[in-house]
Amino acid sequence: MRWYLKPSIDKNCILFFMSSKYKFSDNDHLYFVSFAVVQWIDVFTRVEYKNVIVNSLKYCQEKKGLELYAWVIMTNHVHLIIRSAKNSLSEIMRDMKKHTSLQMKDAIENNSKESRKEWMMNLFCKAGKANSNNNSFQFWQQDNHPIQLITPKFIHQKLDYIHQNPVVAGYVDKPEEYLYSSARDYYGTGKGLLNVILIDPLLITY
Repeated sequence: MRWYLKPSIDKNCILFFMSSKYKFSDNDHLYFVSFAVVQWIDVFTRVEYKNVIVNSLKYCQEKKGLELYAWVIMTNHVHLIIRSAKNSLSEIMRDMKKHTSLQMKDAIENNSKESRKEWMMNLFCKAGKANSNNNSFQFWQQDNHPIQLITPKFIHQKLDYIHQNPVVAGYVDKPEEYLYSSARDYYGTGKGLLNVILIDPLLITY
């Protein structure tokens, strides 16, 4: 499936995202979303931890109406381009972060091979106690920083940014070589781990 851009959008609309104060204001638009682990702890260095996020995204697609257009999981943060015609993006993201926090807590505590377990759990517990919104554990930083994507040019800038993240970090030489992103779907080198709605590259005008 492809999502077709509308080239007739007024270029002045790009000013909107600057004043949105990082909130989901219209589910019908595409949003660039970023969320990171507290203190930027490099948690997602193990396949089983990254799969917690993959499985949660898949569930949100199947059960909550999440439309996924692009994604990448880095060692300490996640980037998405998403939309939802059915449910509140704010509620979807809230529930997903809550669920994955609990899943990651269990995964780390029950991983006998995790040499950094005590160190990480201490940091997560410390972050939780310092935040009045939590009891004693916090895995994700509080914000999602959703940015509404208005113009075709801005959409493709964020799309490229997502897929170039692993290259810039030195994990791979080419975007499509990184398994935990949507790059393979866009570069036509294979099927990625998650179903994505492809953004048509032909209508972009710079």
